Amino acid sequence: MTETGRTPAMGAQAAYIMEPQHYGSDDPDDRKSGWISFAGIMMILLGAFQIIEGLVALFRPDYYLVGSRGLVVSLSYTGWGWFHLILGIVVLAAGFGVMAGAAWARVVGVVLALLSAIANLAFIAAYPLWSIVVILVDCAVIWALTSGYPRVRAV
Repeated sequence: MTETGRTPAMGAQAAYIMEPQHYGSDDPDDRKSGWISFAGIMMILLGAFQIIEGLVALFRPDYYLVGSRGLVVSLSYTGWGWFHLILGIVVLAAGFGVMAGAAWARVVGVVLALLSAIANLAFIAAYPLWSIVVILVDCAVIWALTSGYPRVRAV
């Protein structure tokens, strides 16, 4: 007679290993939740980058590669520092809002990421590599905040 159940030698662990593993989900709500988490984390990172950029501009203006007159927008590094610092704090707060699931934070996040990308494009002469990294993070934030959501069709 053949037994179809587990034998004492197999134990519970062997039965678990034989079952197929599912690491992802095909549920659209799970994917949307993943993108929201990614966007929130990237916004927190972006806010931290902007705060660092602002603090460097405020406390070490000689750190940058060109004088403030060589920038696209001729503004003192103190002015740029305050702009980046305030933008970073607002982006950081909106990132925590996205993580908490606030709908307003998604819209604010896209607008702030656009503003951050434009500001860093204008600031690119001062520190090109840093500005490019921040612009790439801005693009990742915009993509994560706008992807995975159903499209609205016109009637």
